[in-house]
Amino acid sequence: MSTNSLTPIRRHVSNDRVTYDTIIRDGLWFDGSGTPPAVRSIGIRNGVVAVVSADRIDETGCTDVIDATGKWVLPGMIDIHTHYDIEVLAQPELAESLRHGVTTVLVGSCSLSTVHVNGTEAGDLFGRVEAIPRHHVIDTIDTHKTWSTPAEYVDALERRALGPNVAAFIGHSDMRTAAMGLDRATRNAVRPTAAEQAQMERWLADALDAGFVGMSSQQLLFDKLDGDTCRSRTLPSTFAKPRELRRLKSLLRKTGRILQAGPDITNPANVGSQAFTSLGIGRRKLKTSLLSAADIKANPYAIKIMGPLAGLVNRLGGDFRWQHLPVPFEVYADGIDLVIFEEFGSGAAALHLKEEFARDELLRDEDYRRRFRKDYESKFGTRVWHRDFFDAEIVSCPDESVVGKSFGQVGLDRGGLHPVDAFLDLVVEHGTDIRWRTTISNHRPEVLKQMAREPGIQLGFSDAGAHLRNMAFYNFGLRLLKHVHTAEQRGEPFMDVAAAVHRMTGELADWYGIDAGHLRPGDRADLMIVDPERLDESLETYAEATVPAFGGMSRMVNRNDDTVVAVFVSGHKVMDRGAATDRVGQTRTGQFLRAGRRGDPVTEVRSGHDAQPSQGATLAEAGATE
Repeated sequence: MSTNSLTPIRRHVSNDRVTYDTIIRDGLWFDGSGTPPAVRSIGIRNGVVAVVSADRIDETGCTDVIDATGKWVLPGMIDIHTHYDIEVLAQPELAESLRHGVTTVLVGSCSLSTVHVNGTEAGDLFGRVEAIPRHHVIDTIDTHKTWSTPAEYVDALERRALGPNVAAFIGHSDMRTAAMGLDRATRNAVRPTAAEQAQMERWLADALDAGFVGMSSQQLLFDKLDGDTCRSRTLPSTFAKPRELRRLKSLLRKTGRILQAGPDITNPANVGSQAFTSLGIGRRKLKTSLLSAADIKANPYAIKIMGPLAGLVNRLGGDFRWQHLPVPFEVYADGIDLVIFEEFGSGAAALHLKEEFARDELLRDEDYRRRFRKDYESKFGTRVWHRDFFDAEIVSCPDESVVGKSFGQVGLDRGGLHPVDAFLDLVVEHGTDIRWRTTISNHRPEVLKQMAREPGIQLGFSDAGAHLRNMAFYNFGLRLLKHVHTAEQRGEPFMDVAAAVHRMTGELADWYGIDAGHLRPGDRADLMIVDPERLDESLETYAEATVPAFGGMSRMVNRNDDTVVAVFVSGHKVMDRGAATDRVGQTRTGQFLRAGRRGDPVTEVRSGHDAQPSQGATLAEAGATE
């Protein structure tokens, strides 16, 4: 049996006694399979869905009965693309995801993980690419790292008070940095020695044995390193040559595990190569998840080929998926601190400078401004940002006269300044005190509807845990449900709610080979209760909250406390109308989900070094009994 595909698990549930830990009464129940929902009552015992009944369940002895009349009861959602690798060590409850019904997260995306690198190396890898302050990354790793192998990393996570379940990729850049050293790993002329190549292969094999879902790599060239020694070089995985990649991918093919990759979007041939690598002609196919399907403003035609490309590859025998954020990709920026500027030379030059004084001097320089205007006006090459400062609204600034205007309009108001000069003038004057926003992609509702139905596209990609000041998509699943539900109410359905739930739960769990995403008798009780009447405009607003583990810095978040009635992980209530329960941050409710293994419910386990990590049973050991 393939280790990356879970067959439906039916744990034996005794009904000798009728007492339940929790009863959820008369909710509209979705099981995660895509089948039509039905009004049912659910009884939870010992962390498992013990019964799903059309009749009223005997509530005798049950101290937690929830009347879910008029509400939806869904499997907990799965977030397939996060950068929680740092936060999960310091704040393992990951409450910002829990509060929106996400009960399973995947870490280790974009070639970045923390299995083998030290604190300084992690700071250089994560700091600038993922916009997590470098010193917080270093401090977190130096404080918490106790592991040296993938298995020890898994144990270390399960000794923490995990809120949601965690599954993981191992990062190619993580392994390459640890094997070669960051400087050698980011030089074009340097290849790994035979010993270094063998070490990376051993580490990947160890990670797969420990239950990692696969490996992530990255070829995107505008993701840049932080720090001093290697600052502004691209990620180590971008320097890997075909032979190195083939040898690592062969291990994924043999085990049926997954490659998550980010192509070099400036090179269409690289995108095609990444997709067709999934094919198994003369060898096993390679399950491939590629970043990312988006309706990009700067290139409105690219999305037209993504679905057909996935369909072609899969018809030819591959197993290929795009990842997709199913909501408008709206980003915020404080001054010039935004990753989109990394994609062109003048923008990257500004972000290369760490010191504010040096950066301001550069932004004032007329030769630099000339280069910036040239980059801004260039129509050649593939790009992510639309480079239109008329489509960039100022949302806060010490100069209140510019709030609510675009930089382009400010330029017109100031005597016809070029939009670039208006932007740079305001950044020099106000630094990070000027905050602005723009929508990069996914701006056309009709295209979003089409993408939501596309079988070659996976609905996930929140980037949770990264870009803390720039974006907040913790509630992406709720926003898709709103889109679907609103269309149904208007009599213009484009997919039904059961299908949308399936796409964000059971479909993902089955493809990634993890025990999650289903809500049937015998399944672990990871679930959420949603009030469909509150799938409203509140989902599109943003709020601010501090991150205690990162020195109290403020990050963008979502707050939809009336929409999500309750969230359970392993049968434990972790969220109640947006408020974390006493368990959150104190008791481990989540676990590390090992690919191809059953995840038994987590009993009451306090965090700390004496907590015992769970192992889970293989599917063969678990069986499939009713």
